[in-house]
Formats: sequence, C-alpha cells, structure tokens
Amino acid sequence: MITIVAPSLLSASLFDLKKQITTIEQSQAQYLHVDIMDGHYVPNVNFGDKFVKELRAQTNLTLDCHIMVEQPEQVVFDVAQAGGDLLTFHPETTRHPYRLIEEIHKLGKKAGIAFDPALSIASYQDLLPIVDQVLVMTVSPGFGGQKFIEKMTTKVALVEQLRRDNHYHYDIEVDGGITDQTGRLCVAAGANVLVAGSYVFKNGITEPITKLAQL
Repeated sequence: MITIVAPSLLSASLFDLKKQITTIEQSQAQYLHVDIMDGHYVPNVNFGDKFVKELRAQTNLTLDCHIMVEQPEQVVFDVAQAGGDLLTFHPETTRHPYRLIEEIHKLGKKAGIAFDPALSIASYQDLLPIVDQVLVMTVSPGFGGQKFIEKMTTKVALVEQLRRDNHYHYDIEVDGGITDQTGRLCVAAGANVLVAGSYVFKNGITEPITKLAQL
C-alpha cells in the first residue's frame, strides 16, 4: 500500500505559507493536513473554514481537515463548502456520529473518525464500515511538537486487523510526533497516511517528506 504524506500546517509559517505550499506541491506529499479547533474540545484555537477556502484557491492537493471541535455538525457544512476534501471528526463530540458521517458523504466528501489516545476503538467500532479514514492520534490532540506515544501503534494494529478481517476500505492515518523513525513503526502496524508537522517544516520540507513517502 502506498504511504500518503500529509504535512500538517499547524507547524507551518503563516508568513511563508504560499512558498511552503509550493514546495510541498513539488514533493511526494499528496495531502495538506488542516487542524480546525474551537478552543473547547481542545484548548487551542486554529484554522477555520475561511482558511480552508483560501487554501483551496492556492492548491489542488487533498485538504485533509481534522475537525477538533464540540458539535462538529455545526461546522462540517462550511468546511465542505470551503473546499475540504476529507473531513475527520472525533465521534465523542457529537450525539449522532453515524448521521454526521452520512451528512458528510451527502456533501460529496470523504468522512473520517479520530480516536484520541484515551478513546478505545471498541467505543465506536460500529462506525468503521462506513468511514473512509480512521485517524489514530499518537499524541493528545490540540498542540504540535509533542512526543510520540509508542503504545498507540497497538491501536493502529487493531484498526488494521479489523480492516483486514472485515474487508473494510478505510485508510489508517496517524497524527502526532511523526518522524521517519516513528512513521516506520506506524506503517509496520498498518498505517498508510502519515501526518507530520514539526518534522517536515523544521527539516526543509522536501527531504523529510521523501523519507516518509518511502516507508
């Protein structure tokens, strides 16, 4: 399976963003990872639908939108209309996650669910047959530059086993502390989408993306 690299704009320089996106487009990356935060589900506040709309005008890369908000049903329509391609939310933040996945699909977008380190896969296992992506957080959500939680590779392996045993078709994404070394552990466990922020933007962008894409 091809490894998809998703540079996380949480670690990008907003002053040099256009130049950095051009560099990413010329690399082996296929996604741009956009964190959308409301200051409630996570303490940080970050990009919103207006930023997604501006990104869409600048690039044809897949916009992988990680929605870290309470009541994500209130923002998915705006993010989809702005040009987000893949909308991933935390299922515990909405009372009706199944319905929200259906609504995202009706908007013509791919839907994903995210599991933070404290959330078990069993809690929302019934959603796996209908999602396009499962995001396993390998740090606590909300901030960049955190240390990779190696124990989460066990969760990745479980999601991969469920995919294989049940012939599901979702991608498995990991986010948090991803480098060429930790990325290798995740790919070995079954992940095929690697979100990387600090590792990419602090090391010249192109070379780290190449290393991740070759895992």
